[in-house]
Amino acid sequence: MPIVADVGDVFKALADPTRRHILDELVERDDQTLFEICARLGTKHQFTSSRQAVSQHLELLEAAGLVRTRREGRYKFHTLDTRPLAQIAERWIRDKPQENP
Repeated sequence: MPIVADVGDVFKALADPTRRHILDELVERDDQTLFEICARLGTKHQFTSSRQAVSQHLELLEAAGLVRTRREGRYKFHTLDTRPLAQIAERWIRDKPQENP
């Protein structure tokens, strides 16, 4: 999946606390199925969102380039992709020249 050109999609994806929790779970362990993500959200964050709601969050994260997916049989695995975050950092974070005292 290419890196997102519009950082607005990334900011929109990061604006929702549920999506941030999903990303937190993928940081801890990549290659999770929807079922695994839902179970971890319920156990660790007491979320009671339906699998359909979590699936929609994952679709938005994927559209923003923050999640990549791969299919293996009937399972779909989700993996964090931090390249869009690096793109944002590169846009605004620059090395400042050091000032002489």
